[in-house]
Amino acid sequence: MKCPYCAHPESKVVDSRPSDEGASIRRRRECLECHKRFTTYETMESLPLVVIKKDGSRQTFDKSKLLNGMIRACEKRPVPFHVLEEISNEIEQTLQNAMDREIPSAKIGELVMDRLKSVDEVAYVRFASVYRQFKDISTFMAELNKLLQEK
Repeated sequence: MKCPYCAHPESKVVDSRPSDEGASIRRRRECLECHKRFTTYETMESLPLVVIKKDGSRQTFDKSKLLNGMIRACEKRPVPFHVLEEISNEIEQTLQNAMDREIPSAKIGELVMDRLKSVDEVAYVRFASVYRQFKDISTFMAELNKLLQEK
């Protein structure tokens, strides 16, 4: 690490500790030339994810959109916000762990529905009705019957 004071290319780490709830590491360094100390932060680099929409267009993955969709599905339901945050974090981590940088929106929708089904069935049906674009009452009833059979 290059010293910000004298530009010497060598320094030693004096202290290291986690920062931002473990999302980064704070390091105190000392220049081997001028002996001044400075702080650096080390964070994991995450590659951008691209979502392929149903119409073929592409957008960068936005976890807040995912969370907002689940919040709408859980409106007036007894689902704590922290549970929805955990689900969105899990889904983002699952997508990051997959080696694909381009993810179809259908896959993301399925991941959300799988998790919502175990959290709140009404929220699951609400999300599924928007996600699967139910055209009439019969497709809606078919989804409800499928849910009842799984119980």
